[in-house]
Parts: sequence; structure tokens; C-alpha cells
Amino acid sequence: MTGTDDNPSKYFYNDTSFDTLMKKRIYNVLLISSAYDAFILEEDGRIDEQIFNEYVSLNLRYPPQFIQVTNEEKAFEELAEGDIDLVVTMLSAEDEDTFGIAKKIKKKYDGIPIVVLTPFSRRVTINLDKEDLSAIDYVFSWLGNADLHLAIIKLIEDKMNAEHDVNEVGVQVIILVEDSVRFYSSYLPNIYKIIFKQSQRFMMEGLNEHQQMMRMRGRPKILLATNYEEAILLFEKYKNNLLGIISDISYDRNGKPDKEAGLRLVKKVKAADSLMPILLQSSDIHQSAKAKELKVGFINKQSKTISIELKNFVSEFFAFGDFVFIDPKTMKEIDRARNLKTLQKKIHKIPDSTLQYHLARNHISKWLRARALFPLAERFKDVTLEDFDSLEAVRKYLFDSIGNYRLTKARGVIAEFRRDSFDEYLSLSRIGEGSLGGKARGLAFLDSMIKRNQLYDKWDGVRITIPKTVVLGTDIFDEFMEENNLYKITMSDLSDEEILTRFLGAKLPLRIKEDLQTLISFIKNPLAVRSSSLLEDSYYQPFAGIYSTYMIPNIESDEKRMLNMLSEAIKSVYASVYFKDSKAYMAATSNVIDEEKMAIVIQQVVGRRYANRFYPTFSGVARSINFYPIEPETMEDGIANIALGLGKYIVDGGMTLRFSPKYPKKVLQTSTPELAMRETQRFFYALDLMADSFRPCLDDAMNLLKLRLTEAEKDRSMRFLASTYDYQSKMLRDGVQQEGKKLITFSAILNHNVFPLAEILQEVLETGQREMGKPIEIEFAVDMSPNKDDPHTFHLLQIRPIVECDESVDVDIDNIKDSDIIMSCETALGNGYIDDIIDLVYVRPESFDSARTHEIADLIGKVNDQFLESGKNYILIGPGRWGSADPHLGIPVKWPQISAARLIVESGLENYRIDPSQGTHFFQNLTSFRVGYFTINPFINDGTYNLDFLAGQKSVYEDEFIRHIRFNKPVVIAIDGKKKKGVVLKPGK
Repeated sequence: MTGTDDNPSKYFYNDTSFDTLMKKRIYNVLLISSAYDAFILEEDGRIDEQIFNEYVSLNLRYPPQFIQVTNEEKAFEELAEGDIDLVVTMLSAEDEDTFGIAKKIKKKYDGIPIVVLTPFSRRVTINLDKEDLSAIDYVFSWLGNADLHLAIIKLIEDKMNAEHDVNEVGVQVIILVEDSVRFYSSYLPNIYKIIFKQSQRFMMEGLNEHQQMMRMRGRPKILLATNYEEAILLFEKYKNNLLGIISDISYDRNGKPDKEAGLRLVKKVKAADSLMPILLQSSDIHQSAKAKELKVGFINKQSKTISIELKNFVSEFFAFGDFVFIDPKTMKEIDRARNLKTLQKKIHKIPDSTLQYHLARNHISKWLRARALFPLAERFKDVTLEDFDSLEAVRKYLFDSIGNYRLTKARGVIAEFRRDSFDEYLSLSRIGEGSLGGKARGLAFLDSMIKRNQLYDKWDGVRITIPKTVVLGTDIFDEFMEENNLYKITMSDLSDEEILTRFLGAKLPLRIKEDLQTLISFIKNPLAVRSSSLLEDSYYQPFAGIYSTYMIPNIESDEKRMLNMLSEAIKSVYASVYFKDSKAYMAATSNVIDEEKMAIVIQQVVGRRYANRFYPTFSGVARSINFYPIEPETMEDGIANIALGLGKYIVDGGMTLRFSPKYPKKVLQTSTPELAMRETQRFFYALDLMADSFRPCLDDAMNLLKLRLTEAEKDRSMRFLASTYDYQSKMLRDGVQQEGKKLITFSAILNHNVFPLAEILQEVLETGQREMGKPIEIEFAVDMSPNKDDPHTFHLLQIRPIVECDESVDVDIDNIKDSDIIMSCETALGNGYIDDIIDLVYVRPESFDSARTHEIADLIGKVNDQFLESGKNYILIGPGRWGSADPHLGIPVKWPQISAARLIVESGLENYRIDPSQGTHFFQNLTSFRVGYFTINPFINDGTYNLDFLAGQKSVYEDEFIRHIRFNKPVVIAIDGKKKKGVVLKPGK
């Protein structure tokens, strides 16, 4: 585009305020009629039932209620109630008091419109000509048709709402100029039906049922004029939002009949807007020649096909129906677009002459307005060929603008998955009507947060988004369980293997098969199939990492096999609800397994292909609060853990790079070459893309490859992440070009800002915490493009609240004697007192063996089961990270194996010191269930641990690795949440 820096892909389209449209409605109609007319109406079928059926057939909402009365006294009684929006009075030939009643009503209730319904006869016409109609808003000819009632109501609603809806939002208008009561009484229902049918088509541009119903409010309005002056007034008022005019030729002008009033109107309008579509109609067939001369349409009022002719004209010239591409030489159709999606596709395919023809006549903008796509229509309204250097530039501008509009509209919306019109721009869509589950709700919130705060392209060269996601609602789960009679299996004592086998042998509901096939045909990346249960990531007690997640490779050449893998992954996630660990977790959290419902999140895996493996540039977990700040960091500055490859490495407690987004250049792990050599990532995870790598089993990571960093070096995927250790100089150098050992330091990102990670995390964490009203944890993955012309993408994968312990209790532990303390901690998590614990289980430091941590985990799990059975709690102490998937970093327990502990202590040994577990699912569960948490390293003067005192206590149970001791009196656990200090006192102290 010349003369401007306008970038269509960066333009932000505000949402159309459909909820502000049609605010004034007719809900209650007072129908005044004679007893005879009331009887006839009743015999023909109740009028409110007829109008209800008419509304339903046209997919309209809010049908009005009709209140029938037969005399003036009852009419005023109803009006006095104050709920009447419209008065309809029926005029018969014998009734001479109709207009008198109307005047009385108008005098007292001047804001209520009044309509007269009359059977058509010569005598009635003569009477109408004599009457004072000043109190009457409209007169209609009643032929017993319910669709006339609908047209009357919609005409009045259009009149009441036109000024606001047109001026504030851009709703379009059609002007009907007609003075024949009989004609417009039959004509208006036809026009409205055409509009409603058109609206039903364009409402499908809405991405879910709510959006579709809201879009109906944006339909064009019909405004009726009965003389020349009214027509001119409406034209002048709404000419910038006018789709077209339908006009009679003979009607009053200057208070007198004018047989050419319609022709004068055409000339007046064409002088202001030569392209305005106008349809003239007359009973005089000879007027067609004059219409042709003025280059406007013409319909003979006496034509037997008038309804079809009207529909055809409105569809073609008022921009209704499909967008028809015309060859300007032949004026014949060469192609058509039925919706915005196909219009975008055709932009690059139509001939230059066709594009020039439609642009010169503003057809695209008009078509968009008729479909209530107002922001995009406004964007194209003033586009001319002169604005561009070439036609190719015009095409690109139109294509990119439509694409950006579709993308903007798709963000923050949970769309209905429609296999016949799947929109590739959608971020999040749903199959089924049930709940989305916690994880999917979090994704929907993230998507809306990105849109609401305009984060998508806030940073140059970066796109902030969520992965393309489809959610199977919990109703699919219910249907699957019931159709396959699986509930009885889940309550049995079958092993996890047997439960999985039974679930895999079951069939998914047939109704989702075609949806899954459509999904597979559009998605090009591998897919992650994740749980999204009702309890998972919930606001008050979020579960984390309890159920299975499966990843499947994308096999484009074999969609049948792909569908089979996807189906098996879904069934495997369903089965994981009833595995032993899940049931134990439910028991520990006082939840009932029967209440758990499972939705499924099917999500594109973030990353790119490297030979036969797939992974993102890096993944991360970030929290808006930091429980272990190192000066000058504060708790409120937040913390992030990042690692090369798939996020499994992080959530399993691997050796990630830890930094505060506020101080990205201050990374303890890389502060010296020696620390970097010892404390940085050693391996990473990638998805195996070989088709045979996926098989449904209890190990949901069966097709994840655990790879050495040298493999990433071969893939050239670590160039933004790695530094090189020079063995000769013993120095750490940025980049990967030099010879030496490659270490994952993220130096290019954190020190040189080649990717604005710290800024993005600060913004997202601050925004997420503000909008959730609580501290949050997010998971994310980043794909950095090797092509500098393509943007990098930062994908938000998950958000959950961090449930902190109750900090309302003041705790003072400053004046406690050292002799009264079993242990003390300077980095405690939690707040308050626990004074009912008499049991303590600790791992014996003298016999701890990091090579046998799996055995230790099993022993602790058995002890924990005994506590669960007795309903008691205990203190648990052990070296390294609890819950780490890496047995060399700590004891790899799962949460159900320690779920009865009220205080968990991570203790360092003299030769075994590990950073705390912050940033893992395990750590999230500690905080969610308000378990006290200590990290102590007495060998570096970080806390105290009176092991001699514990060794002197009698044991209830002990073996090679653990001791379980029981005190004769409860010990007191005291945690000062504000100072992050904690102590465990000796019994009775």
C-alpha cells in the first residue's frame, strides 16, 4: 500500500457489540378486538401459538405474548399494569370507535406504538381516507396470516432501534417506500423472510451458538416510508449504511399525489450515490422502460412471481446470498464465495478485471456489511486501486486483512467443531455439549486473555498464542462409559493393566468418528491427548499431573492408522481416571471417584521436526510468586524454569535453568563455569515420529525419546540456547561455534534478548495473576523459527492458580530455644501451627543410596498406605527432591505415595545437595493441599536438623533405608509464612 505503513496482519479488530443491538423489543402485545374477531382468531388457532411457531421456524428468539381484550375498559386495565409494548386494534366495517380508543391511548401512553389491523374492503378504504390517523403508527391489511404479525413487530422494533444500531455499530438499512396498505401488508412479510433466511446464513459466521444468535441482531433493518418526504428523510439519515431502496412509483409528494414520485426519488438518490441499488415497482407495466432508462430494477406488482423476482433482486443487488464474482465483459458469473472463508480463498484466483470491477463498486465492503461483518467492511470501505502499487498488492492486502480478521475473531472463543466447515484459524473448538474440564477451561481463559490484552503480536517477530486445540466434552466420556458398560469395571479391584485393556476394547461414540477424521485431515503436527477433568486445575483445589497424557506422531500418508492411534490415546486417558494412583489421590483429597468426569484436550504439539523426532526449541514453567528468592529477587518477582525440548523434563523435576523474569541476567546456575558444568541440563525429551513408537500402555511416555544434548547439537536446535565450555581456558563462551562442551545456558535469550522471554513472562504472569485474582503457574513452549522472515511463537499450554496456605494466622518463632527444636528452616512454605502429629518418618542418611531410590519410594508408599487406612498424618524427611523423575536427584515418589504427610522436608546431605522442587506438578500438589514444606541443608548452615535426637527415639518400624518413630506426645510444627521460617518442636515443647 502506498503512502501508509498500514500492515493488515497487525491491525486489531474490535469485537462487534452485538449485545448492544436490538435493546428495545416488543414483549407484550395488547390486542383489542370485538368478541367476534376474538372468536375468529381463536378458531383459526391461538395467535400467540402461531407467532411462536413463526419465530421458531425462522430461528428467532423472544416471541411476544399476546393479551386479548374486547373493550376499552379492559384495554386500559391492562395498560395500567405498565408492561404493554404494542397495541394492535382490529377494525371491522361496523366498528366506528377504533380511532377514538386509539386517540385516548395515545394521549395517556404516547410512547406505545399503535397499529390498526383491518380486513381489506372498499368500504374500509373509504373510511380510512376520512379518519384522523394521527394517533395511529401503522395501518395493515389483515388476511389471517401470522407472518404479518411477525412483520409488524419486527418493523416497529427496527424503527425503535435503528438510530442506535446503525450509528453505533454500523447495522445496514433497507428502505421500503410504499403507500398502499394492502400491498405493503403482503410485501413486508416476504421481505422479512428473505432477510431472516439471509441472516440464518450469515449467522454461521459465528463460531458457537451464542455468537450465532448474537449475530442475528446485526441483520439489516427495514424502514417503511409512505411518502416522498419520509423517504428522503430516511435516505439522508442512513445513506452511509444503506443496502438499497425498494420503492413504489406513485405516492404523495408535498401532500399531493405524484405519479412520478418514485422516479424523482431515484434521481435524487443517484445524484448522491450513483451505485445505490434501487428496485422500482408499479402496477403500470409501462413504467419499466423509465426504470431501465434510470438503470434501476423494476417489478410488476401484478406479477404472479413477484416474490421470486423480489428475492432474486435483493440477493443480487443488496449483497445478500453468496458473493458472485462477475466477468465485466460478459456480465456473467465466473465464481462465487458462500462465506468469508471461501471469499478469502478466491481473492487470489479471480481475474484482474473481476477484482477491479468489484472494487470499483465497493461490492466486497457491502457484502460484508450485509453479513454483519462490520469491522472488516469498514476496513475495506475506502479501499481503491489508487491506494496500491499493483493489483497483486491489492490481493495481498485483502487476503491478509481477512485472515487477520478471522484470526482475531477466533481468539478467545470456544467454537463449536463443525466438520463441514472447519475453520483453520480456530484456536479452541469443542466436540460435545458437556463440561470442558479444568485444563480446557484454563486454555480458554488464556486464549481470551491474549485477545483481551492484545498480546498476540505485542512483540515484534513473536506471536503469543495457544496451540490449536479441540476439546471432547464430558458428555462424550459419559456416553463412552455407559455404551460400553464400563462403570462396573471401574469400581472393581482390577489391576491398572486390566482396566486399560478393557477400555481399549471399548468403542468411542460413533458420532465423534467423523469429527476426529476431519481434525486429522487439518492438523499437520503431532497431537497431544491430555486429560481435562472436572477437578483438574480447578480454582480451589487444582490437581496436577495425576492423569495420563499421550502423544501421537502425525502420519499424513495413513489417516486410518492416525485415527486408530488417536482413538486409543483417548481411551487410554479415560482409563487413567480409574488407575490405582488416581483412586488413591481421590481418597487423599476427600473427592469421590464417581464425581470425576473427564474431558479430553486434543492439542497440536508445539515444535518442529528434526529427522524422526519432534520437539520445541524450549519449554518452561513459570510462577508469579517465588518461594525461594535470592537477593535482589523478591517473592512477588516470580520464577521460571526452562529447558530444551519437551516439557516432561521440567514437570518431572529435571535440572532446569531457573531465573526470575525481572532479573534474567542473574542466573545462579551459570554464574561460574564450574556451576554451569554441574547444574545445567544433561538430556532432553523429544517425540519419536516413527509410527510404531506409539502403543497404548500404562507408561504414557513410551514414545518419548530421552536424548543426550549432542543429538540437539546435530539437529542445530540449540543455537539460541547453548554456550560452549572451553576446556583449555576453563571459560564459558556464548554460542555454539567454538570447540568444546555445549551447555544449556539460554545466554543468547537471557543476556542478549534474541527472544524477549523475560518481558513476555513478566507481562503474562502479571496479567494472569491480575485477572485470576490469585498467584498463578503457567506452562509454555516456544518454537523459534530458523527463518528470520517467520515469527517465533510462544505457546501458552496451561494456567492454574497457586493455592497458598492460610497466612491469616500470626506465628512467632523468634524466641524459641534451640534445645527445644528438632529442625528449623529458613525457606519454609506454609503458615500456621500444626499440633496433632505424633508420627515421623525419615530416610536414614547413613544408608541412603541414590542408586536405590526407587526401592526407597516403594517402602515409603507402603508406610503411607497405613497412615491413609488409619486416617492419621505424619512428618516425612528425606534427602534431595521428593517426586523427581530423575532418581539421582531425589526419591521418585508419586504424590499418592506420600499423600498423608502434613509436613514434607527435603534435606541435603554433605555430598548430596539439590535445589528445591519448585516448579513441578509435585510441588504444585504440596501447595494445593496445604502441606508444610521445608528445605534444609545444615552442612551449609541452611537450617538445622537434630538427627541425633531422632536416632535416640524408639521406632515403630525400621529397615535398611527408613525409620518410622512415634512420639508419646504431639510435636508442634510452626511456620511463619511472612518470614518463610519454620520449626518442628520436640514433643511437649
